[in-house]
Amino acid sequence: MNLHIRQASKRLNSSSARPKPFAFLSLILPLCICLLFTACAREPGQEPSQSNVNNQPQAIDSSHFTLGISQFAQHPSLDNCREGFLQGLAAEGFVEGKNLTIDYQNANADMAVAAQISENFVGKKYDMIMAIATPSAMHAFNAARDTDISVIYTAVSDPVAAGLADEEGKSLGNLTGTSDALPVDAQLKMIREIMPQAKKLGILYTLSEANSEATLARYQDLVGKYNFELITVGISNSSDIPLATDKILKEVDCLTNLTDNTVVNSLPLILDKAYQKNIPVFGSEVEQVALGCLAAEGLDYLALGQQTGHMAARVLRGEVQAGDVPFETITEAYLYLNLEAADKLGISLSQDCQDRAKEVFTETLTP
Repeated sequence: MNLHIRQASKRLNSSSARPKPFAFLSLILPLCICLLFTACAREPGQEPSQSNVNNQPQAIDSSHFTLGISQFAQHPSLDNCREGFLQGLAAEGFVEGKNLTIDYQNANADMAVAAQISENFVGKKYDMIMAIATPSAMHAFNAARDTDISVIYTAVSDPVAAGLADEEGKSLGNLTGTSDALPVDAQLKMIREIMPQAKKLGILYTLSEANSEATLARYQDLVGKYNFELITVGISNSSDIPLATDKILKEVDCLTNLTDNTVVNSLPLILDKAYQKNIPVFGSEVEQVALGCLAAEGLDYLALGQQTGHMAARVLRGEVQAGDVPFETITEAYLYLNLEAADKLGISLSQDCQDRAKEVFTETLTP
């Protein structure tokens, strides 16, 4: 098009005689008519479709959304879920401060506070509630049950046991999300590989956390396969942890963590007591290993959050209703090792084990 215009200009300028007025009009009138019909052919407000031709992503609706994030406890794995969630949304075009307002609240592992947070979000009629960890997800579901507010959850070990989905995986309300079901079989296999002589495996868990009870049941089903005797101690709240830790350390050869929010929130205390008894603690994800657990066959919670953000974006765009989307479970697990912890405990990690690890920590991070 530009080439043709330039050529036409040259022809006009090369003539020794100026064109007559009517001749000039006869040149530009068809062009004007063509442009007029092109403009009229578009729908009102429709932009030219050049971006579609180039396969560029369509701009999202310019509406502004307000999301309430309810996080049950303050520890790195749940923090990674939140960060990953925001990254997933941003990749879909929903950016905090641009077309998204975030109200982030943390319950600090207090059930009553978690309930108040969700009720407050519902009272403010937010567009969506994002709940991190099983207790927050359950409270968000209950608070928003009779509203049109969508709930998106993450880090829920067993949505069925938590009453968020039925046995077929179908959501029981206007909600969906992601599960962090632990690879229990892989974890037990790894522990047996590192501690071939261990007999008694201990687990601390919170009685009121449905996620912990569901995962504990899987451990009970599988420990016999790896010749472990399972020793468990339940707690009601974080104040029970010091005595519960002292009790269980007298009975076991090693501990393994669940994704139990109350227990993980007190991990530095548990590790300190375990090191004094020279008893290894195995984590359930990378951040626990970074803090001093010996090893974990665990999940990447940043990736889990990102996966959840992509799901939430579809709901915000109106492509789907949250309740019509089955929950998703992250399937990839990775081996993480802490060499400093191994050295403190006098445990030798094979080169094959180290080569297989996704990440190896040579020193423990300070919480």
